[in-house]
Amino acid sequence: MDFELSQEQRMIYEYGNSLVKQFDRKYWLACAEQKRFPQEMYDKVAADGFVGMMVPEAYGGAGQGMTEMHLFLEGLSNHGIPLLSLVVGATMSVGFIAKHGTEEQKKRYLPDACKGRTRFCFAITEPGAGTNTIQITSIAKKKGDRYSLSGQKVFISDADGSDYALVVTRTKPHNEVTKKTDGFTLFVLDLKKKGIQKTLIPVAINMPETQWQLFFDEVDLGPEDVVGEVDKGFGILFQSLNPERILVAAICCGLGRYALDRAVEYTKERRLFNNVPIGAYQGLQHPLAAAKTEIEMASLMALKAAYVFDQGREAGEFSNMAKVAAADAGIRAVDAAVQCFGGNGFTKEYGIFDIYPLVRLLKTAPLNREMILNYIGEHVMGLPRSY
Repeated sequence: MDFELSQEQRMIYEYGNSLVKQFDRKYWLACAEQKRFPQEMYDKVAADGFVGMMVPEAYGGAGQGMTEMHLFLEGLSNHGIPLLSLVVGATMSVGFIAKHGTEEQKKRYLPDACKGRTRFCFAITEPGAGTNTIQITSIAKKKGDRYSLSGQKVFISDADGSDYALVVTRTKPHNEVTKKTDGFTLFVLDLKKKGIQKTLIPVAINMPETQWQLFFDEVDLGPEDVVGEVDKGFGILFQSLNPERILVAAICCGLGRYALDRAVEYTKERRLFNNVPIGAYQGLQHPLAAAKTEIEMASLMALKAAYVFDQGREAGEFSNMAKVAAADAGIRAVDAAVQCFGGNGFTKEYGIFDIYPLVRLLKTAPLNREMILNYIGEHVMGLPRSY
């Protein structure tokens, strides 16, 4: 693996330097406080070709890989701008269709999505299943040559602003299959169809992307909506979850780096005892240095995971390690930064503490730390299954 970025990759990583001249963190925060999707920023990012980063050029995309998407999102997050909508929309949904969709689906959905004319969300979580996807109960029942979808999904990011959802559902109940991973099918669902209801889930974190419950009542779907094979969706489903973990790691690393940069700037200027900058005090300097080390190590693991994914190899080991390491490192980085600011760290004026709830969320979502450690223990280290 070559740790040197190409000139094009460096430009992707540094794209945030130019974006923040027009849409900075203050813009993102205003959208977050208003629970308003950052449409103007999204349109700019789409126009510059980054929404379609992982879509082949033939369908309107940039034809890049996971490495470039990782660099892009980490670079934006370095400026305190975490565009989570690009994780569930541009990567998990649009990128998934680009890889597994039919030719007709690619031509129908990808060009408009790349241009930002349409948005996608990803619908997998259910209230009775949580992280145990095997136990989901939403089902698309066969009706002639079509399907009727009924069930419920929760914590669906940007569902209200999206035009389509990539829905994970069963086409056979889990108690009617020989192998528990059989009977899963993925569908592209037009969210304007009859039989769909949406309910807002109020969350205590300021972020532009809102969370929703989706209710499906005999929603009509056809074979043209199936992504992949009927009843065989579980295998390709988990190929979409590794990118999610890589990009969440990228965002955590970027936000942690942003908080540390702000703390360094502040502690070099702030003087209290003997007119010495407080950044000279080891009680502040050492936690910042330790947090910086952890952020950079997590960033390297995320870059390795992206590289392995782009090679077409199994990336679960590195993707999970990157996510758990980056979430922990991001939390510690923000905590160390807040401590440097003292009381100022809790004010809106300085804008440091508001980073913490988001990085803390990413320790739990989209997959909690405990389940990731279970995966590493069992599948990487060979320990007995613990659950």
